Amino acid sequence: MATPRSLIVDENVTPWYHCVSRCVRRAFLCGEGFEHRKDWIENRLQDLVDVFAIDCAGFAIMDNHLHVLLRLDSRRAAEWSDEEVARRWLRLFPLRGIEGQPLPVSEARVRELLADADALAKARKRLSDLGWFMKCLKEPLARLANKEDGCTGAFWESRFRSVAVLDEASLLATAAYIDLNPVAAGIALTPEASEHTSFRARLDECRGNGTLQTVRDGLSTETVNPAQESAGWLLPIDDQRGQGSDRAGLLPGFTLSCYCRLLDWTSRLLRAGKAAVPTDVPPIFARLGSDPSEWGATVSEMFARRKWTGNHFGGPARLSEAASSHGRRWHRNQIPRGSSASPVAA
Repeated sequence: MATPRSLIVDENVTPWYHCVSRCVRRAFLCGEGFEHRKDWIENRLQDLVDVFAIDCAGFAIMDNHLHVLLRLDSRRAAEWSDEEVARRWLRLFPLRGIEGQPLPVSEARVRELLADADALAKARKRLSDLGWFMKCLKEPLARLANKEDGCTGAFWESRFRSVAVLDEASLLATAAYIDLNPVAAGIALTPEASEHTSFRARLDECRGNGTLQTVRDGLSTETVNPAQESAGWLLPIDDQRGQGSDRAGLLPGFTLSCYCRLLDWTSRLLRAGKAAVPTDVPPIFARLGSDPSEWGATVSEMFARRKWTGNHFGGPARLSEAASSHGRRWHRNQIPRGSSASPVAA
Protein backbone atom coordinates (compact mmCIF):
# COMPACT_ATOMS: atom_id res chain seq x y z
CA MET A 1 0.00 0.00 0.00
CA ALA A 2 1.37 3.39 -0.98
CA THR A 3 2.31 5.79 1.80
CA PRO A 4 0.09 8.90 1.90
CA ARG A 5 1.99 11.93 0.67
CA SER A 6 1.00 13.77 3.87
CA LEU A 7 3.22 11.35 5.83
CA ILE A 8 6.19 12.02 3.53
CA VAL A 9 6.13 15.70 2.61
CA ASP A 10 6.36 17.93 5.66
CA GLU A 11 8.45 21.07 5.36
CA ASN A 12 8.60 21.33 9.16
CA VAL A 13 10.55 18.07 9.21
CA THR A 14 12.78 18.75 6.18
CA PRO A 15 12.59 20.98 3.08
CA TRP A 16 14.54 18.42 0.97
CA TYR A 17 12.89 15.78 -1.24
CA HIS A 18 14.25 13.32 -3.75
CA CYS A 19 11.60 12.61 -6.38
CA VAL A 20 11.68 9.84 -8.96
CA SER A 21 9.27 9.32 -11.84
CA ARG A 22 9.34 6.48 -14.35
CA CYS A 23 7.93 6.07 -17.83
CA VAL A 24 5.11 3.55 -18.13
CA ARG A 25 6.35 -0.05 -18.06
CA ARG A 26 9.83 1.48 -17.63
CA ALA A 27 9.92 1.80 -21.42
CA PHE A 28 12.75 3.85 -22.96
CA LEU A 29 10.41 6.67 -24.01
CA CYS A 30 13.20 9.25 -23.59
CA GLY A 31 15.83 7.12 -25.31
CA GLU A 32 16.25 4.99 -28.43
CA GLY A 33 15.94 7.90 -30.83
CA PHE A 34 13.97 10.18 -28.51
CA GLU A 35 16.87 11.66 -26.54
CA HIS A 36 15.69 15.17 -27.47
CA ARG A 37 12.91 14.71 -24.93
CA LYS A 38 15.56 14.97 -22.21
CA ASP A 39 16.15 18.54 -23.40
CA TRP A 40 12.41 19.19 -23.04
CA ILE A 41 12.50 17.95 -19.44
CA GLU A 42 15.63 19.89 -18.51
CA ASN A 43 14.27 23.12 -20.02
CA ARG A 44 10.89 22.65 -18.34
CA LEU A 45 12.58 22.01 -14.99
CA GLN A 46 14.51 25.25 -15.33
CA ASP A 47 11.32 27.17 -16.20
CA LEU A 48 9.45 25.78 -13.19
CA VAL A 49 12.23 26.70 -10.75
CA ASP A 50 11.83 30.27 -11.98
CA VAL A 51 8.10 30.22 -11.13
CA PHE A 52 7.69 28.06 -8.02
CA ALA A 53 8.98 28.67 -4.50
CA ILE A 54 10.82 25.39 -4.97
CA ASP A 55 14.51 25.10 -5.82
CA CYS A 56 16.36 22.31 -7.60
CA ALA A 57 19.72 21.08 -6.29
CA GLY A 58 20.09 18.01 -8.47
CA PHE A 59 18.63 16.12 -11.41
CA ALA A 60 19.36 13.22 -13.74
CA ILE A 61 17.24 12.49 -16.80
CA MET A 62 17.59 8.88 -17.91
CA ASP A 63 16.07 6.98 -20.83
CA ASN A 64 13.15 5.64 -18.83
CA HIS A 65 13.02 7.71 -15.62
CA LEU A 66 14.11 10.95 -13.99
CA HIS A 67 15.45 12.04 -10.62
CA VAL A 68 15.15 15.50 -9.06
CA LEU A 69 16.39 16.79 -5.70
CA LEU A 70 14.12 19.64 -4.63
CA ARG A 71 14.03 22.10 -1.75
CA LEU A 72 10.67 23.54 -0.66
CA ASP A 73 10.52 27.18 0.46
CA SER A 74 6.96 28.08 1.41
CA ARG A 75 8.18 31.11 3.37
CA ARG A 76 9.29 32.70 0.11
CA ALA A 77 5.84 32.17 -1.42
CA ALA A 78 4.22 33.72 1.67
CA GLU A 79 6.29 36.87 1.14
CA TRP A 80 5.23 37.38 -2.48
CA SER A 81 2.72 40.13 -3.18
CA ASP A 82 -0.71 39.13 -4.46
CA GLU A 83 0.16 40.48 -7.90
CA GLU A 84 3.37 38.45 -8.07
CA VAL A 85 1.48 35.30 -7.10
CA ALA A 86 -1.10 36.00 -9.82
CA ARG A 87 1.51 36.59 -12.51
CA ARG A 88 3.50 33.49 -11.55
CA TRP A 89 0.40 31.30 -11.55
CA LEU A 90 -0.78 32.59 -14.92
CA ARG A 91 2.67 31.91 -16.39
CA LEU A 92 2.11 28.25 -15.50
CA PHE A 93 -1.26 28.10 -17.25
CA PRO A 94 -1.16 30.66 -20.08
CA LEU A 95 -3.70 31.18 -22.81
CA ARG A 96 -2.43 29.84 -26.12
CA GLY A 97 -2.56 31.03 -29.69
CA ILE A 98 -3.86 29.15 -32.71
CA GLU A 99 -0.60 27.24 -33.13
CA GLY A 100 -0.43 26.38 -29.45
CA GLN A 101 2.24 28.88 -28.44
CA PRO A 102 1.80 30.51 -25.00
CA LEU A 103 0.54 34.09 -25.07
CA PRO A 104 1.79 36.86 -22.75
CA VAL A 105 -0.11 37.20 -19.49
CA SER A 106 -2.75 39.89 -19.97
CA GLU A 107 -3.54 42.55 -17.39
CA ALA A 108 -7.21 41.54 -17.57
CA ARG A 109 -6.39 37.98 -16.43
CA VAL A 110 -4.20 39.32 -13.62
CA ARG A 111 -7.00 41.58 -12.37
CA GLU A 112 -9.50 38.73 -12.59
CA LEU A 113 -7.33 36.47 -10.41
CA LEU A 114 -6.58 39.29 -7.95
CA ALA A 115 -10.31 39.78 -7.48
CA ASP A 116 -10.78 36.13 -6.41
CA ALA A 117 -9.26 35.83 -2.94
CA ASP A 118 -9.90 32.08 -2.63
CA ALA A 119 -8.33 31.27 -5.99
CA LEU A 120 -5.36 33.48 -5.18
CA ALA A 121 -4.82 31.74 -1.83
CA LYS A 122 -4.91 28.34 -3.56
CA ALA A 123 -2.41 29.54 -6.15
CA ARG A 124 -0.03 30.80 -3.45
CA LYS A 125 -0.17 27.45 -1.63
CA ARG A 126 0.29 25.43 -4.82
CA LEU A 127 3.35 27.46 -5.85
CA SER A 128 5.28 25.83 -2.99
CA ASP A 129 3.62 22.41 -3.23
CA LEU A 130 5.73 19.42 -4.28
CA GLY A 131 2.84 17.61 -5.95
CA TRP A 132 1.92 20.60 -8.09
CA PHE A 133 5.55 21.09 -9.10
CA MET A 134 5.82 17.48 -10.30
CA LYS A 135 2.44 17.72 -12.05
CA CYS A 136 3.55 20.84 -13.92
CA LEU A 137 6.80 19.11 -14.84
CA LYS A 138 5.37 15.82 -16.06
CA GLU A 139 2.00 16.59 -17.63
CA PRO A 140 3.08 19.01 -20.41
CA LEU A 141 5.94 16.72 -21.38
CA ALA A 142 3.59 13.75 -21.63
CA ARG A 143 1.35 15.76 -23.96
CA LEU A 144 4.30 16.75 -26.15
CA ALA A 145 5.55 13.17 -26.37
CA ASN A 146 2.09 11.77 -27.17
CA LYS A 147 1.63 14.39 -29.88
CA GLU A 148 5.00 13.45 -31.37
CA ASP A 149 4.10 9.74 -31.23
CA GLY A 150 0.58 10.31 -32.55
CA CYS A 151 -0.96 8.44 -29.64
CA THR A 152 -2.89 8.91 -26.41
CA GLY A 153 -2.58 7.41 -22.95
CA ALA A 154 -0.16 7.52 -20.04
CA PHE A 155 3.47 8.47 -20.58
CA TRP A 156 4.54 8.45 -16.91
CA GLU A 157 3.61 6.04 -14.17
CA SER A 158 0.77 7.75 -12.35
CA ARG A 159 2.48 8.29 -8.99
CA PHE A 160 5.93 9.78 -8.53
CA ARG A 161 8.15 8.52 -5.74
CA SER A 162 9.25 11.03 -3.10
CA VAL A 163 11.80 10.43 -0.35
CA ALA A 164 12.29 12.94 2.45
CA VAL A 165 16.01 13.60 2.96
CA LEU A 166 16.57 14.24 6.65
CA ASP A 167 20.23 15.03 7.37
CA GLU A 168 23.40 16.37 5.77
CA ALA A 169 25.08 13.01 5.13
CA SER A 170 21.94 11.70 3.44
CA LEU A 171 21.56 14.91 1.42
CA LEU A 172 25.10 14.66 0.08
CA ALA A 173 24.69 10.94 -0.65
CA THR A 174 21.43 11.62 -2.51
CA ALA A 175 23.02 14.37 -4.61
CA ALA A 176 25.92 12.08 -5.53
CA TYR A 177 23.57 9.18 -6.24
CA ILE A 178 21.55 11.32 -8.65
CA ASP A 179 24.58 12.73 -10.46
CA LEU A 180 26.15 9.27 -10.79
CA ASN A 181 23.09 7.55 -12.28
CA PRO A 182 24.49 7.56 -15.86
CA VAL A 183 27.83 6.17 -14.64
CA ALA A 184 26.13 3.40 -12.67
CA ALA A 185 23.94 2.55 -15.67
CA GLY A 186 26.96 2.30 -17.96
CA ILE A 187 25.77 5.17 -20.15
CA ALA A 188 28.75 7.40 -19.31
CA LEU A 189 32.29 6.53 -18.28
CA THR A 190 32.78 9.55 -16.02
CA PRO A 191 30.53 12.02 -14.17
CA GLU A 192 31.59 14.96 -16.38
CA ALA A 193 30.63 12.97 -19.49
CA SER A 194 27.10 12.38 -18.15
CA GLU A 195 24.63 14.47 -20.12
CA HIS A 196 21.39 15.77 -18.65
CA THR A 197 22.58 15.77 -15.05
CA SER A 198 22.92 18.59 -12.57
CA PHE A 199 26.66 17.99 -12.31
CA ARG A 200 27.11 18.45 -16.05
CA ALA A 201 24.94 21.58 -15.90
CA ARG A 202 27.15 23.02 -13.13
CA LEU A 203 30.33 22.34 -15.11
CA ASP A 204 28.86 23.81 -18.31
CA GLU A 205 27.82 26.95 -16.43
CA CYS A 206 31.28 27.38 -14.94
CA ARG A 207 32.96 26.79 -18.29
CA GLY A 208 30.67 29.39 -19.82
CA ASN A 209 31.45 32.10 -17.28
CA GLY A 210 35.16 31.31 -17.06
CA THR A 211 35.21 30.15 -13.42
CA LEU A 212 36.35 26.59 -14.11
CA GLN A 213 39.87 25.48 -14.97
CA THR A 214 40.77 21.92 -15.87
CA VAL A 215 44.13 21.35 -14.23
CA ARG A 216 44.76 17.78 -15.36
CA ASP A 217 43.06 14.91 -17.14
CA GLY A 218 39.89 13.42 -15.71
CA LEU A 219 37.80 15.23 -13.15
CA SER A 220 40.49 17.15 -11.28
CA THR A 221 38.94 20.60 -11.33
CA GLU A 222 39.24 23.81 -9.40
CA THR A 223 36.92 26.78 -9.35
CA VAL A 224 38.55 30.19 -9.50
CA ASN A 225 35.68 31.61 -7.46
CA PRO A 226 33.25 28.90 -6.25
CA ALA A 227 30.75 31.54 -5.05
CA GLN A 228 30.02 32.50 -8.66
CA GLU A 229 28.25 29.16 -9.08
CA SER A 230 25.27 30.67 -7.25
CA ALA A 231 24.44 32.71 -10.36
CA GLY A 232 22.99 29.62 -12.07
CA TRP A 233 19.45 28.28 -11.91
CA LEU A 234 20.47 25.30 -9.74
CA LEU A 235 21.01 25.74 -6.03
CA PRO A 236 24.77 26.03 -5.43
CA ILE A 237 26.75 23.30 -3.71
CA ASP A 238 28.11 25.70 -1.09
CA ASP A 239 25.40 27.04 1.23
CA GLN A 240 26.62 30.56 2.02
CA ARG A 241 23.62 31.87 3.95
CA GLY A 242 25.84 32.08 7.02
CA GLN A 243 28.05 34.50 5.08
CA GLY A 244 25.26 36.88 4.11
CA SER A 245 23.83 35.18 1.02
CA ASP A 246 20.03 34.99 0.81
CA ARG A 247 20.10 31.78 -1.23
CA ALA A 248 20.30 28.27 0.18
CA GLY A 249 22.81 25.70 -0.99
CA LEU A 250 23.52 22.05 -0.50
CA LEU A 251 26.05 22.18 2.36
CA PRO A 252 27.83 25.11 4.07
CA GLY A 253 31.58 25.23 3.51
CA PHE A 254 31.50 22.55 0.80
CA THR A 255 32.54 24.04 -2.55
CA LEU A 256 31.91 22.80 -6.06
CA SER A 257 35.57 21.85 -6.46
CA CYS A 258 35.39 19.64 -3.36
CA TYR A 259 32.16 18.07 -4.66
CA CYS A 260 33.96 17.37 -7.95
CA ARG A 261 36.62 15.35 -6.18
CA LEU A 262 34.15 13.56 -3.93
CA LEU A 263 32.02 12.64 -6.95
CA ASP A 264 35.05 11.45 -8.90
CA TRP A 265 36.19 9.23 -6.03
CA THR A 266 32.66 7.88 -5.47
CA SER A 267 32.23 7.12 -9.18
CA ARG A 268 35.31 4.88 -9.01
CA LEU A 269 33.51 2.73 -6.45
CA LEU A 270 31.02 1.96 -9.21
CA ARG A 271 33.54 1.22 -11.98
CA ALA A 272 37.05 -0.13 -12.37
CA GLY A 273 39.67 2.37 -11.30
CA LYS A 274 41.81 3.48 -8.38
CA ALA A 275 39.61 4.92 -5.63
CA ALA A 276 41.99 6.96 -3.50
CA VAL A 277 40.19 9.39 -1.20
CA PRO A 278 41.19 13.01 -2.08
CA THR A 279 42.99 14.80 0.73
CA ASP A 280 40.25 17.41 1.23
CA VAL A 281 37.44 14.83 1.48
CA PRO A 282 38.13 13.38 4.98
CA PRO A 283 37.21 16.66 6.75
CA ILE A 284 33.69 16.58 5.28
CA PHE A 285 33.27 12.99 6.49
CA ALA A 286 34.45 13.98 9.95
CA ARG A 287 31.96 16.84 10.08
CA LEU A 288 29.14 14.52 9.02
CA GLY A 289 30.06 11.94 11.63
CA SER A 290 30.95 9.43 8.92
CA ASP A 291 34.03 7.96 7.24
CA PRO A 292 35.00 6.81 3.71
CA SER A 293 34.06 3.16 4.30
CA GLU A 294 30.64 4.09 5.67
CA TRP A 295 30.09 6.50 2.78
CA GLY A 296 31.00 3.77 0.31
CA ALA A 297 28.57 1.35 1.96
CA THR A 298 25.76 3.93 1.90
CA VAL A 299 26.23 4.79 -1.79
CA SER A 300 26.58 1.12 -2.74
CA GLU A 301 23.33 0.37 -0.90
CA MET A 302 21.57 3.15 -2.79
CA PHE A 303 22.65 1.66 -6.12
CA ALA A 304 21.77 -1.91 -5.12
CA ARG A 305 18.74 -3.63 -6.60
CA ARG A 306 16.92 -3.59 -3.27
CA LYS A 307 16.91 0.08 -2.31
CA TRP A 308 14.56 2.84 -1.14
CA THR A 309 13.02 0.62 1.52
CA GLY A 310 11.08 3.58 2.85
CA ASN A 311 10.08 7.16 2.15
CA HIS A 312 12.51 8.84 4.56
CA PHE A 313 16.29 8.82 4.18
CA GLY A 314 18.47 9.72 7.15
CA GLY A 315 20.26 8.61 10.26
CA PRO A 316 18.42 6.77 13.05
CA ALA A 317 17.95 9.86 15.24
CA ARG A 318 16.44 11.93 12.43
CA LEU A 319 14.24 9.03 11.30
CA SER A 320 12.92 8.73 14.86
CA GLU A 321 12.21 12.49 14.98
CA ALA A 322 10.38 12.38 11.66
CA ALA A 323 8.26 9.42 12.75
CA SER A 324 7.37 11.14 16.02
CA SER A 325 6.28 14.30 14.22
CA HIS A 326 3.82 12.20 12.19
CA GLY A 327 2.47 10.28 15.17
CA ARG A 328 4.23 7.08 14.15
CA ARG A 329 6.55 4.82 16.12
CA TRP A 330 9.15 4.44 13.38
CA HIS A 331 10.15 5.02 9.75
CA ARG A 332 12.07 2.33 7.92
CA ASN A 333 15.79 3.02 8.01
CA GLN A 334 17.76 3.33 4.80
CA ILE A 335 21.37 3.92 5.82
CA PRO A 336 23.71 2.05 8.17
CA ARG A 337 22.47 2.28 11.72
CA GLY A 338 25.90 3.33 12.91
CA SER A 339 25.50 6.72 11.22
CA SER A 340 25.23 9.80 13.40
CA ALA A 341 24.79 12.53 10.79
CA SER A 342 23.82 16.01 11.86
CA PRO A 343 20.48 17.55 10.84
CA VAL A 344 20.12 19.56 7.67
CA ALA A 345 19.67 23.26 8.30
CA ALA A 346 16.35 24.43 6.91
